[in-house]
Amino acid sequence: MAALQLPESDLPSAVTLLKNLQEQVMAVTAQVQSLTKKVQAGAYPTEKGLSFLEVKDQLLLMYLMDLTHLILDKASGGSLQGHDAVLRLVEIRTVLEKLRPLDQKLKYQIDKLVKTAVTGSLSENDPLRFKPHPSNMMSKLNSEDEEDDEAENGQSEASGKKSVKGVSKKYVPPRLVPVHYDETEAEREKKRLERAKRRALSSSVIRELKEQYSDAPEEIRDARHPHVTRQSQEDQHRINYEESMMVRLSISKKEKGRRKRANVMSSQLHSLTHFSDISALTGGTAHLDEDQNPAKKRKKIPKKGRKKKGFRRRR
Repeated sequence: MAALQLPESDLPSAVTLLKNLQEQVMAVTAQVQSLTKKVQAGAYPTEKGLSFLEVKDQLLLMYLMDLTHLILDKASGGSLQGHDAVLRLVEIRTVLEKLRPLDQKLKYQIDKLVKTAVTGSLSENDPLRFKPHPSNMMSKLNSEDEEDDEAENGQSEASGKKSVKGVSKKYVPPRLVPVHYDETEAEREKKRLERAKRRALSSSVIRELKEQYSDAPEEIRDARHPHVTRQSQEDQHRINYEESMMVRLSISKKEKGRRKRANVMSSQLHSLTHFSDISALTGGTAHLDEDQNPAKKRKKIPKKGRKKKGFRRRR
């Protein structure tokens, strides 16, 4: 009884599916017939198309044919076990799955061709409009025009006259357009404040506070200044040369000044009582220290017409 009641309960849904299937088949048949008539009338040119799309259409058509065949056998009460159409459906489905990467690669080209066929022109922002065209490198003159030009050139050479086809223009460098400096005092103050904040964040006070309250392990670095390292290497090289060659090398004033500046930069005693300015971080007004902008030495310029004083001889 249960086996007989089960098909009776499925009859309404089966009848509904058959009605929907009949309506869809009629709609698809009408659409295919109208499309076939348009193709036969030449409304849709099918020559010189993409072979990829043609293969894909053939596979989809074969898939639908085998699927319809299976539906017919199932409706007739036949068995699907060992059916040839099932194996063909599996094979076609596998091929269609393998074609998906190619479909993704050709999607832009296919969409461009379809859009060109519908609108008749490409978009101005289409990147393929800017690709090189080798055909533009070909001569646009006809063979007859080229022969006439060659004949005219031959006559001009025979008469001793040179034909000038074009005059090369002189290269004119591009001129720099002057731009108005429209930076206001507020913008300059804002930039100066940003520089002061960056300088304060990299100061020794903030660095020590960060190391004190940070949970990260303490890093111990070599505090040797690179100028001192380079100077020590040069001094060692000089000492080795003097000891090996038994000579004493003279030191120029420029070298002495450089050593003096390096010693000042590497000196650590001057920073014992010096604290970096962090007023830019606390809302105060940052001021420039003398260490940041040291006073420049005035260069002595000898006056013209003044003679150098020499040593006087004592009598």
